Amino acid sequence: MTQDNSSQDNAAGQNGGGDLFNTAAGWVLFAAGLGLGLSILSGKYFHGDKPERPEKLGYVIEGVVEEGAGPAEITMAEALNAMPAAEMIAAGEKAFAKCQSCHTINAGGANGIGPNLHGTMGKAVASHAGFGYSAELKAKGGAWDWDSMNAWLKNPKAYVPGTKMSFAGLGKIEDRAAIAMYLNSQGSNLPVPAFTAAAAPTGDASAAAEEEAAGVAAAEAGTDPAAAAGE
Repeated sequence: MTQDNSSQDNAAGQNGGGDLFNTAAGWVLFAAGLGLGLSILSGKYFHGDKPERPEKLGYVIEGVVEEGAGPAEITMAEALNAMPAAEMIAAGEKAFAKCQSCHTINAGGANGIGPNLHGTMGKAVASHAGFGYSAELKAKGGAWDWDSMNAWLKNPKAYVPGTKMSFAGLGKIEDRAAIAMYLNSQGSNLPVPAFTAAAAPTGDASAAAEEEAAGVAAAEAGTDPAAAAGE
């Protein structure tokens, strides 16, 4: 009788230990699953998995340049006058090599993937005989002047959405100006727009600008402008 009771007690003790282990393991798994679920939920809610930069920063840090900032592109007139005309035309002829797989430029040249470009500058857009232009380019209207050719060479698909022109465009305005000058030398004669560089400020102008800046700084600081200018 005593032996039977002892065996039953041992069995009960073993079962109790197993139940305790199972319970603890269950809680551990539950906690792990709950933590994982909360992590996923918070990531979706707060976009933690895909951090996004705000469209406008809350404050500006001095000395940090914004993305995309840089020197402004020079004007077409400035680019056209950056070097003597003969040198510009020679540079344009060299750059035109990118265009020769689709275009001819000699007088009476055949159309290819693109139209013959002889006499293009100053000519109406989409007007070369015998070439099948897109409806979008035909609807553009106007003539090929310096500015329109600059925009076209920069990004044809942006200038005329729907155009059949597959050329990606030229990023440098110097290259676009050179090709336009070369085109102009081939059966066209548009006047090149004049460009005059802004004159450097004279000594008097510089002094006046410094004095004005000193006055503004003094006004902001609440001091005497003459003292701020060192007078």
